[in-house]
Amino acid sequence: MEKDNDNNVTFQYLPEAKTLRKTEGFIPYFEFQDLDKVYDINVLSIFSHRLIKTDRPDVQNFLDFWEVPADKANDKFYLLGKTQGLTATDNFEFLAEYHNTTDLHFLTDISGLSYAQIPRNFVKNGDLLQYALDKDNEHDKEAVIVTFNGTKLGYIKRIHCRVFQEAPNLLLSVKAIEQNGVIRKIFVKVTN
Repeated sequence: MEKDNDNNVTFQYLPEAKTLRKTEGFIPYFEFQDLDKVYDINVLSIFSHRLIKTDRPDVQNFLDFWEVPADKANDKFYLLGKTQGLTATDNFEFLAEYHNTTDLHFLTDISGLSYAQIPRNFVKNGDLLQYALDKDNEHDKEAVIVTFNGTKLGYIKRIHCRVFQEAPNLLLSVKAIEQNGVIRKIFVKVTN
């Protein structure tokens, strides 16, 4: 999804969506079925349904969690990128591409945690995590592996990996954890 200087928003799938459809069973977003088309009508309106409703009493908790500045609280394009448009009902997400700037700061969750089966309370909020470029990764040459005291937790999401290539000294700290018997999700704060 891109926004131009006139605030027009367009959406198109990355080229690898076709491969993922065949190999991984990727299902296109309901309103945007054509993997080759550039969509330019009602894009932001459709995707903004993935955001928390502003009349909910807990909207400020949501904005605080994602560390959304007050002046961006009503910017739907910004919110989709900052919050990844995550919902509990599907696996779609929007990953903003970040670049190495002096004020780099974003949240993301670690992918691949289900494979690691990390026990409950292994990490806690505020813990600093370690990472390394995983150049030998046969699936992704830009992969970034995340560890805690020598134990592999998972990976940085593919689009977010690019900023780690540009800025080798980023800080990763645990923002929040979802867990039951094992850790299900770790949200991390990435800063420079």
